Amino acid sequence: MASIRIRGAKEEDCGEILKLIRELAEYEKLSDQVKISEEALRADGFGENPFYHCLVAEILPAPGELQGQGIGSKIIKKVAEVALDKGCSQFRLAVLDWNQKAIDLYKALGAQDLTEAEGWHSFRFEEEVMKKLAGR
Repeated sequence: MASIRIRGAKEEDCGEILKLIRELAEYEKLSDQVKISEEALRADGFGENPFYHCLVAEILPAPGELQGQGIGSKIIKKVAEVALDKGCSQFRLAVLDWNQKAIDLYKALGAQDLTEAEGWHSFRFEEEVMKKLAGR
């Protein structure tokens, strides 16, 4: 079984974080939607007023197959800990409808499926639409 250490990201992690974002997008068949650069990650996450709080899971050694080792549960528990420490009363996750393993994990850990419970749909405004709305 792999050993896992979850820590706050450092600015020098941005290259690896972007690589992981791209790998996740490829897995989710959404590679064309990755538009962020390493520079934007640095600015948004480590600038004067960081937009997000990023965690890094270091898995040692890095085995080939990671599913079933509890890594997802450990990461979500750490996110809950950090969110509570920052005064948050909730955190939200997005998952594609075909990713049943993730859906099952989130439900098993106590997450409420807002699509089922409240009928929420997720919307995104892309940059071009944002510019149009802002009159730019």
